[in-house]
Amino acid sequence: MTKQPDDWLDDVPDNEEEEDDEIIWVSKSEIKRDAEELKRLGGELVELGKNSLDKIPLDEDLRAAIELAQKIKKEGRRRQMQLIGKMLRSRDEEPIRTALDKLKNRHNQQVALFHKLEVLRDRLVESGDEAVPEVLNLYPNADRQQLRAMIRNAQKEKATNKPPKAYRQIFQYLRELAQAS
Repeated sequence: MTKQPDDWLDDVPDNEEEEDDEIIWVSKSEIKRDAEELKRLGGELVELGKNSLDKIPLDEDLRAAIELAQKIKKEGRRRQMQLIGKMLRSRDEEPIRTALDKLKNRHNQQVALFHKLEVLRDRLVESGDEAVPEVLNLYPNADRQQLRAMIRNAQKEKATNKPPKAYRQIFQYLRELAQAS
C-alpha cells in the first residue's frame, strides 16, 4: 500500500489526545532574567553574616561556595557569584527565600522598635514626669525612680549643652525593658 498525498494527515496527532503533553516554551530572555534573579539571591546570601547564614537552610556545597565568595574579592568574586547562581538553579530556592525574608522582616521590626523607643525617649526628656506613666504601662517592670533620675540628668545635660550621656542611657534602659518583655 502506497501512501496517497492526502494520507499525510494521518500522521498529525489529534490535539484532544495530546493536550496533557503540551510543551511550555520559555524565551531565552526569561531564562536570563531567572538566572540574574538567582545571582541576586546568591548575592544577598553572600552579604549575610555567619549567624544569619546559620538560620538559612543550605546544603554543604552551597554553604561552602557562599563562604568562599565572602573571602574572595574583585573578579574572582564575580565568577563565584555566577557559580552560586548556577548552584541555586538546581535547588529549591523557596525555603531559602522564605528564611531570608524572615531575617529581613526581623531586621525591619527591630528598626521600627528602635524608632518607637527613640520617640518615647524624646517625649520623656521633653515632658519629664508626665510621660513616665506611659512607660510604666508599656513596661510594668520599669523602675520609676531610676527613670525619673535619668530624665532629670538628660534635661540638665540638654540645658547646659553637655554631651548626651543620660539621653543615651534612657534609650539603653528602654531597649532593655523592651527586650525583657
